[in-house]
Amino acid sequence: MRVGIPRGLLYQYYYPFWKTFFEELKVEIIVSSPTTKEIVNKGIEFSVPEICVPMKVYTGHVEQIIDKVDYVFIPRMVSISDKEYFCPKFMGLPDMIKYTVPGALNKILSPKIQSDSDSIANPKFYGELKSRLGISTWDLHRALKKADKAWNSFRALSKKGYILTDALDIFEGKKVPSKEPTFKDGEVTIGILGYVYDIYDPFISMDITDKLKELNVNVLTFEMLEDQAIKDSIKFMHKKLFWTFSNKLLGAGYHFYQNPKVDGIIQVTAFNCGPDSMIGKMLELESNHFEKPFMTVRIDEHTGESHLQTRVEAFVDMIRRKKMAGGVSRESNLSPYGLNTSI
Repeated sequence: MRVGIPRGLLYQYYYPFWKTFFEELKVEIIVSSPTTKEIVNKGIEFSVPEICVPMKVYTGHVEQIIDKVDYVFIPRMVSISDKEYFCPKFMGLPDMIKYTVPGALNKILSPKIQSDSDSIANPKFYGELKSRLGISTWDLHRALKKADKAWNSFRALSKKGYILTDALDIFEGKKVPSKEPTFKDGEVTIGILGYVYDIYDPFISMDITDKLKELNVNVLTFEMLEDQAIKDSIKFMHKKLFWTFSNKLLGAGYHFYQNPKVDGIIQVTAFNCGPDSMIGKMLELESNHFEKPFMTVRIDEHTGESHLQTRVEAFVDMIRRKKMAGGVSRESNLSPYGLNTSI
């Protein structure tokens, strides 16, 4: 039996879990190819026009593998935090795919994930897979336990400072981990705010993390931060946002503002993303208060690479000049990843 995993949306965050889970069940995995213009065009062709580009890209990935597999794995992501939820498009994604991608109607595996934490290993979420994949309860529990262990090891790599693409390469044995990623003191440090599918799909983001590294910039993202550091940064809010990953980004944004080691923030957001338009404006308004520059890079299927390259280079150059003039960053016991190093 072959199960397809589209290389989009939460692929970069949960792929180690899904890969380990299906391999433990002796199910062959087919992963769609890296995003190309052809995949994007197919996604546009089979999507409703109102959805954001990451959803269109995901649709294109499903179309690419639908004829190569017995099933495509598209979990119905409802929540991974208590009283917080995913965007409604995530909740309705399996249904959108079923009725827009030719041949998908009877090929979708869509367990309902409604967790109170980032862990998605609760067996009650996967009951429907037992009959469709022909597996026992014991096999299901065993595979989920192994998958959760693999995923926690993967997350530990991020919290050491590896960007997700490097952490994935280490997980798959394509790269040998160094003792720990090098954080270059004295260099410009940029906090990148964006959902994993906006930042780490090289076609969508045009390799923004690599471009920053080429400019000798330290890069921080929300998944590198300690969970408690993110939560502590938005304790002042009387009411949390409804959306889990939006809260993660907002908390990371305030952490970046409050951490003297971070010199500026770049928000990478997809055109048509409602939650992002709100958190982006909130953080933009705080920029003057914290005296740190903030820039939004808005992407869609028509965004040009030269445009992004020019804006990023200008932003980094501005910060570097300010830093040389002594206008940014102070000494602090707070590490880049949210840990108090004096403890």
